[in-house]
Amino acid sequence: MQLRFASVLLLFLAGCTALVRHDLDQRFGPADGGRYDAPRPGAISFQQQVRPILDSRCVVCHSCYDAPCQIKLGSWEGVARGGSKIEVYNGTRLREETPTRLFIDAEKASQWRDKGFHPILNERGDTPAAALQASLLARALDLKAAHPLVPDQPVAGDIDFSLARQQSCPAIEEYDALERRNPGWGMPFGLPALAPAEVALLKKWLQQGAPAEGPQPLTPALQAQVDAWERFLNGADLKTRLMARYLYEHLFLANLYFEGAAEGSDGPRYFRLVRSRSGPGEAVQEIATRRPFDDPEVEHFHYRLRPVEETIVAKNHMPYALGPGRMARWRELFLQPAYRVERLPGYAPEVAANPFLAFRDIPVRARYQFLLDEAQFTVMGFIKGPVCRGQTALNVIDDHFWVFFQNPDSVSESDEAFLLRESRNLSLPAEKGSETPILTPWMRYSAQETRYLQAKSRYYEQRFDSPAKVNLNLIWDGGGRNDNAALTIYRHFDSATVLKGLVGEKPKTAWVLSYPLLERIHYLLVAGYDVFGNIGHQLTTRLYMDFLRMEGESQFLMLLPREARIRVRDHWYRDVNGDTRERVYGSIARFDQESGIAYQEREQPERELLQRLQQRLQPVLPRQHLLDTLPDAALQTNLQDLARVAGKALAWLPESSLLLLEEAGRPPRIFTLLRNTGHRNVTYVLIEKLAIAPEEHSLDVLPGIATAYPNAFYRVPRASLGAFARDLAALASERDYTRFMDAYGLRRSSPAFWALSDYVNGEYRRQAPVEAGWLDYNRLENR
Repeated sequence: MQLRFASVLLLFLAGCTALVRHDLDQRFGPADGGRYDAPRPGAISFQQQVRPILDSRCVVCHSCYDAPCQIKLGSWEGVARGGSKIEVYNGTRLREETPTRLFIDAEKASQWRDKGFHPILNERGDTPAAALQASLLARALDLKAAHPLVPDQPVAGDIDFSLARQQSCPAIEEYDALERRNPGWGMPFGLPALAPAEVALLKKWLQQGAPAEGPQPLTPALQAQVDAWERFLNGADLKTRLMARYLYEHLFLANLYFEGAAEGSDGPRYFRLVRSRSGPGEAVQEIATRRPFDDPEVEHFHYRLRPVEETIVAKNHMPYALGPGRMARWRELFLQPAYRVERLPGYAPEVAANPFLAFRDIPVRARYQFLLDEAQFTVMGFIKGPVCRGQTALNVIDDHFWVFFQNPDSVSESDEAFLLRESRNLSLPAEKGSETPILTPWMRYSAQETRYLQAKSRYYEQRFDSPAKVNLNLIWDGGGRNDNAALTIYRHFDSATVLKGLVGEKPKTAWVLSYPLLERIHYLLVAGYDVFGNIGHQLTTRLYMDFLRMEGESQFLMLLPREARIRVRDHWYRDVNGDTRERVYGSIARFDQESGIAYQEREQPERELLQRLQQRLQPVLPRQHLLDTLPDAALQTNLQDLARVAGKALAWLPESSLLLLEEAGRPPRIFTLLRNTGHRNVTYVLIEKLAIAPEEHSLDVLPGIATAYPNAFYRVPRASLGAFARDLAALASERDYTRFMDAYGLRRSSPAFWALSDYVNGEYRRQAPVEAGWLDYNRLENR
């Protein structure tokens, strides 16, 4: 009976949709899926008039892979593409999904229609009425105007703001039903309406047929730099070709820009490094493969620099500078050393997915130094790359930890030989593609990791045969000038941030990354991860990352006194079975050599080690996110008092928030509040709450903007900062937090929301013109 009713209901809904489509066809004519295959000029400028509105009001939710309904509004091409009912982030699908990457997997709107995307612009008759009534964009704006939010109150109704919410994604034929069923779903979703002048301009633009200027041409100066780099990357000799392949596989997500190039109001002009069927001087014909190391399936291709046409957003912006110094550095690392390349590696998955096999001819020291030169960028790949969305993807790491690196000067020929011997044990899940069984591959990789760690233990026994060899010189100091020498990673439940330097209070855990670890992290979570893969691929990737985290932690532990290593490890892994703890530091990967570091602190030597590393790296560490850089001593003290709030009260505070400190006579100063959630361990894949230790929650207060995803905004007068800290420390219930927001918060329903948003995003670009991008509001709370 239930099945029969469901079938009848589906038929009824399908019939309703057909009736609406017929009505639209009757009123405005049939849809033309190719109408927006190319932009057409008009009286209204998309770049100068329309795009600033979309950027500041729409892109803050509609960008990147997590754009609701895949509607990406950071370019005219994204608007023309429209939306899809298929979710990119789906942790339950059994089959891999066809990739739908804007500017890569299709070029024209009609091609996106063939892939199941529906329009959000009017594709029917070219009349003013059709432009508004047959456009999802216009209808969503009208729905918001008809049902405004109640100011300064949590958004009422059954609106779900969680990332895991079920998305409706109606086509225009289904929008009448959505308006009746969910009148509060107008756009911007759960945020204040656009200003009347903004709505009027957008509607006028729509009535003119959504015109646009087309891609912005390169200046002669930029084109000359593009030409020079494409010549460099497309050299004919095998050594250059192998170098170019290595560079491409590590930089394919980078937003490349030229040092010293003239910058526009939105910062530098950015480019992507792509593989193209066409050569320099011709239009780029990008080769669309799932992964950068997949077979291009053409005999000859070229590495090209393709202009980035989408708006820059903070959550996936990874800038990387090109200039004369960079080119000279790459020549020094990859072309000048005396090694030979007899033949290029093929694209068989077992080779291409394993960088230790594919690039065995390039000296390890060159590869490692390349990764270290821009270590923040390297590590940022798994923070801002497609893997980084969602709790399950990120609960593999602690909420706050510091990252150090093995000194490249300590890399020896024996290290290189050991790595080559063990390369088969270092294979990665991507070799099995994007559609894999759920647990079988993980069992195989677990066995490989065990063999590798056993071999590594034996090798370390030989390599470090006296305490004197276990010292602080094993840690890279940036060569005395590179500010990538140490990094800080913050996890915010289902997103994360990576910063240069050692930021915040001393964390519970730390990693020391060597070349094999750094390379595997990249090929696991960046180059090898397919966001369109099935549950088996996603789960295997997540479980494999456990191995790499444990290795990084183990290499930090080996610097501690021998007698303290087990105790510290056990504190990191409370309530975890012995097998897991042993994988961090035990019989599988035991390192029994005593540390040659003379410790004074016997109870907590890990904190002394962090202090010593901090002192060793001090000359190169950036300080812009440290409170002691503030010139106002009294303000320093107040903010340090705020940062001392700890424990269960912080459970009511969101993971990441922005504090605007207001003071008469000056613009508000922005600080980032990061709640570090206490964990007894980080081994749970699905039931993380079982490992949370609320009494260990802590708070870091950072000058400036240090998150791409603010969960809340607070506006606090300078004189009320002490009260803000006291009220925060007194939180004990959701009702308490509601009062806290009443006193200090700026809710998503506030009439002042967009003005504050404009100020914050403007300050971000002013303070960090290259690093900044538009902040994302998909994680903004409704409390």
